[in-house]
Amino acid sequence: MWEPLAPPTRPGAARSGLETPADALVELLAALARRQHEHRSTTTARLTTVTDSHLLPADLHEMGLYYLAKAHRDLGDSAASRHGMRTVAAGGGRLAPAARRGLAHLARLAGDFPTAHDTARTLGWAGRQHRVEGDIYWPHGDTHRAATAYAAARDQADQHGVAGERATSQTHRALVLAFTDPDTADDEIHLAEQLLTGLDLRATTLTLRIAALARDAGTLPGLEAARVLRAESRDAGITAAEAVLDVVLAFHHAVLGDHDKIRATADRLRDLARNGDYAYYADIAHFMAGQPLLQPSTAHWLEPEDTVRRRWETLVAERRHHLGIRLP
Repeated sequence: MWEPLAPPTRPGAARSGLETPADALVELLAALARRQHEHRSTTTARLTTVTDSHLLPADLHEMGLYYLAKAHRDLGDSAASRHGMRTVAAGGGRLAPAARRGLAHLARLAGDFPTAHDTARTLGWAGRQHRVEGDIYWPHGDTHRAATAYAAARDQADQHGVAGERATSQTHRALVLAFTDPDTADDEIHLAEQLLTGLDLRATTLTLRIAALARDAGTLPGLEAARVLRAESRDAGITAAEAVLDVVLAFHHAVLGDHDKIRATADRLRDLARNGDYAYYADIAHFMAGQPLLQPSTAHWLEPEDTVRRRWETLVAERRHHLGIRLP
């Protein structure tokens, strides 16, 4: 008596519990749908299961690899993210421009601004060039240039009807302007809130709430809102949000001239940068306060370091002037 042969199983499929392409597709879609509501480590585990099963056709496998690489970046695992982004970019598929954008972001996080900038200029609309450029300019304290780039990204997204990109670019613009002009930032934050209505963008929503803190720097009645944001950023597994939050807190403490709190904030930023990423944020905290760096910067800036330092010092001085704060 004979029995029908079972269909061949692809490598990894049996171990993952996924047995058919339909199983893998369902898990992929579920992981992507839930990624705004789960810790990024959960997302990486689910997407790793999908990609390791090798059950999906090439275009859907590429999608799994790309979003897995994004989740790795959010968690601070840049080596894994870079490997995934390079794989997707080399494949030349539909998500290749997005993967090249991911590589530009990773270069920026590592403080390699020239490489990030050179890559950004090749991205075009498909790779969201203007937003990437804004992300590069604002750590340099070049707020006008960054805000202009984000406005161009927002308007371009509007022309293409991409609501999520429009809201994200406007939110980043609001954050940058929150360092320069609290009154203007009010309108920019309000517009970002309107554009985010009905969208499910967790990282962008956190960024917008951080922008509101930057707008109020020097006048914050307490730091409970910052503590809540830190907890939510950690719950989501979004390292970038926590890093930007500490930059904003450093700005607030610098405006008030509280050097002990600036040093404590810079220490937290150095702890976040233990894998090598975001190290320049601690530099910025010292720039704001007019403090020397504890060790030479590992960042490769687009301009002389003194230029970047002066810009951040000027933003602090202008906020003090705006608020009528005179330090002894």
